[in-house]
Amino acid sequence: MNYNQNHKISQVTPSTLVVGIDIAKDKHVARAQDDRGYEFGKRLIFENRIEGFEILLEWIFKLQKENDKSHVILGAEPTGHYWMSLGYYLISKEYDFVLVNPMHVKKSKELDDNSPTKNDTKDARVIAQLVKDGRYSVPNLLDGIYAELREAIKLRDQLIKQQTVTEGRIQNNIQRYFPEFNDVFKDWDGKAALYTLRAFPFPSDIRDKSPEDVLAEWRTIVKRGVGIKRATKLVDKAKKSVGIEIGLRFAKKELHSLLDQYELYAEQLKELNQEIEALLEEIPGAKEMLAIKGLGVTTVATFFAEVGDLSRYHHPQQLVNMAGLSLREHSSGKFKGETKITKRGRKKLRKAIYLAVRPLVANNPTFQALHRYYTTRPEKPLKKQQSLIALCGKLLRALFVIGQKQCEFDGRKLLKGLPQIEVLQAA
Repeated sequence: MNYNQNHKISQVTPSTLVVGIDIAKDKHVARAQDDRGYEFGKRLIFENRIEGFEILLEWIFKLQKENDKSHVILGAEPTGHYWMSLGYYLISKEYDFVLVNPMHVKKSKELDDNSPTKNDTKDARVIAQLVKDGRYSVPNLLDGIYAELREAIKLRDQLIKQQTVTEGRIQNNIQRYFPEFNDVFKDWDGKAALYTLRAFPFPSDIRDKSPEDVLAEWRTIVKRGVGIKRATKLVDKAKKSVGIEIGLRFAKKELHSLLDQYELYAEQLKELNQEIEALLEEIPGAKEMLAIKGLGVTTVATFFAEVGDLSRYHHPQQLVNMAGLSLREHSSGKFKGETKITKRGRKKLRKAIYLAVRPLVANNPTFQALHRYYTTRPEKPLKKQQSLIALCGKLLRALFVIGQKQCEFDGRKLLKGLPQIEVLQAA
C-alpha cells in the first residue's frame, strides 16, 4: 500500500469495506463501514484464536457480498503485542492491514457523540473512521531472516539488561561486605578479581592468609598482571575493612549465585553475537555497511532488525520518518519557536543511529568533516547536538543507498555540493 497521505486516502473508494478492530488480550471487537462512514451490520466480537479469526473473515465476506464491496482494508489500534497474531494472519490471507495511532483514537472519540465515553465498541468505530480518512500507517511486520534478526536483537537487549542488573547486585554485595575490594582491583570482573570473589570474597576469609598464600592461589589461574604487591594490599585492606561481618554464610551463597548468573549471561551474549554476525552475512548490503570505518556489527544488525528489507522502501526519507528524526516546527503568527525532531517512530532505531554517529564523528574522516562544517559554517551554524542529529539523517540516507545498491561507501558523495568542498575533501 502507498505511504503518501493522498494515496492513503485514495485507497478507500466506494467499493471499499473499511473494518475497524479494537484489540484486547482475549477478545477483539470489529465494526464495518463504507467510504462515507455508513455502518454495515452489527459489531462482531471474536476471540484472539484461529477460530475467532476465521469468524472475522466469514463476517467480512458476508458484508462484502451484501453490500457489493470488492476491496477490504482493516485497521487496528496496536495494543501491546496482542495485535501481532491477527496482523500476520490477515497479511498472510492477502488483506490490507493497517494501524492507527492510539493518541488519534483518544482525541477523535468525541467527534461522533460529543462524549468522552470509552468502550471497545465505540473505539472500533473511531478506528474505522480514522482509516477512512487516511490517518493510518502500514505496520512494519518482518518475515524471513529480518524477523529472525529482530528477535535476536530483542534477546540481546534483554540479556544485556539482565547482565547489568546482575552486575549491580554483585557490586551491592561487595560494597556491603568488602567495600575496600575496589581499591585493590580496578575491574571486578578480571580473572584475579573473579577468583578472589569465589575463593575468599570477604575480609574474614583473607585476614589469616599471608600475601604469599594469596599470590600462590592467584597464580593457578593467571600468570601475569598480579604480584606480591597487590596481594599484600589485599591482605592489608582486609585487616582494616569496615565491611559487615554478620550473615556471611548466605551472603557468600548469594555472591556465588550472582557470579554464576553473570557468567551465564556473558556466555549467552557471546554465542548470540556470533549468530547475529552469521545472519548479517546473508543480508544484502550488510557487508558494505560494516566496511564503513567506525560502524559496528551491533548498529548494522539493529538497523536491519528495525527497518527490515530495504527493497520495500522507495525513498530514504521513509527511514528518517521511521526513526522519528524528521523535523517539526513550532510557530504561530510572528512567533517562531525552536525546530526539533518529532521523536515519532521506532526509538530503538533512533537510539542505534545516534549512538553510531558519535564514534563516526570521532573516527570517520567524512563525518568529521561534515560535523566540522555544520558547527563552523558562516551562516546558521549548528550546535554540536544539532549537528549530530543532522548527521543521523545523513547516515540513514547513506545506509539506504548502500542497502539498495550493495555499493561501497563513498564519503565524497556526502560532501558533494557543500560550500568549502575542497577544504572538506582535503580534511
